Amino acid sequence: MSLYSFGLEPLSCHAWNKDRTQIAVSPNSSVVNIYQKKGKEWSKIHELKEHSGRITGIDWAPESNRIVTCASDRNAYVWTLKDAVWKPTLVLVRINRAATCVKWSPLENKFALGSGAKLISVCYFEKENDWWLSKHIKKGICSTVLSLDWHPNNILLAAGSADLHCRVFSTYIKEIEDKPGPTPWGAKMPFGEMLLEHKDCGGWVHSVAFSPSGDTLAWVSHNSSISVADATQGKEVTQLTTEHLPLLSVLYVNETEIVAAGHDCCPYQFSYKGNGKLDFVRKLGIAKQTSKNSMSAMQHFRNLDKKATTDEEDNELNTLHQNSITLKVLSRHPLHSTPHNVTSKISILKLIQWIRGLR
Repeated sequence: MSLYSFGLEPLSCHAWNKDRTQIAVSPNSSVVNIYQKKGKEWSKIHELKEHSGRITGIDWAPESNRIVTCASDRNAYVWTLKDAVWKPTLVLVRINRAATCVKWSPLENKFALGSGAKLISVCYFEKENDWWLSKHIKKGICSTVLSLDWHPNNILLAAGSADLHCRVFSTYIKEIEDKPGPTPWGAKMPFGEMLLEHKDCGGWVHSVAFSPSGDTLAWVSHNSSISVADATQGKEVTQLTTEHLPLLSVLYVNETEIVAAGHDCCPYQFSYKGNGKLDFVRKLGIAKQTSKNSMSAMQHFRNLDKKATTDEEDNELNTLHQNSITLKVLSRHPLHSTPHNVTSKISILKLIQWIRGLR
């Protein structure tokens, strides 16, 4: 593990390039900074400044090396590196509320964008006019879209929203892709078709994630619960309400092991074995080892005078992360998954260490 500070401002979102030698971060502003690793240090090499509102989502396509950004200014841009300069292309997303999240599809020929306009914009490139167009999915969505994830088949899209619902839609666009075959989620998949709508999520759905095969879907809600829908079991939903603070993000390590993290500042491992068997396994955060020294009488009264307390402990938590955690997935391969703090410090943890711990 390595820890690096990118400044004093909170980091609202970030994305990695394919080999994780560069990272794009937004310091809770309208600017995206791209850093490159040189030895043990990270140096800023690019600055993306096209947005006029706070950046709310960044995703970096590993194969095409394109970056898509969205912001509260209701716009999205696709950035392409040409002659060592990142050049933006405006996307016609056609929304009247702030964008909230954005994610490339597995084949990188389209991306999905959630917003406060109670719809999802599925955007694709039109070669004839050299621009990015969007098609809207509105069916059933009654509030802000908070999270998105793509099925491995590049067609199905999961969405979690603030109306306490989790849904799966078809994003088949006949202009750019072949007609999809049947899946356990459904056989007929015209654009915008809703294949799953779970209404009893118990809170805002902060994060959604398909399993590597795409047969199961996990999500976490603001009521501190984690749920799994299994398409091979008639889309049966298994929900586990935890005793932790609300979870903000979820991802699959493999078909049966799930990692979730949030306001408790510690990642948790869950196991789904089918037939309604969703169980908590263990904490993945490693507690810090601290040494306690005996407090002298003089120090006792100094603390009482300065802090109005006799407690000799500081405010640090006994976990690696010191703030809420979200999990950023670079690609479907589990070795490319990386968690981070939502503060000005990013902890670069290799998920392979967790996988080895599962064995």
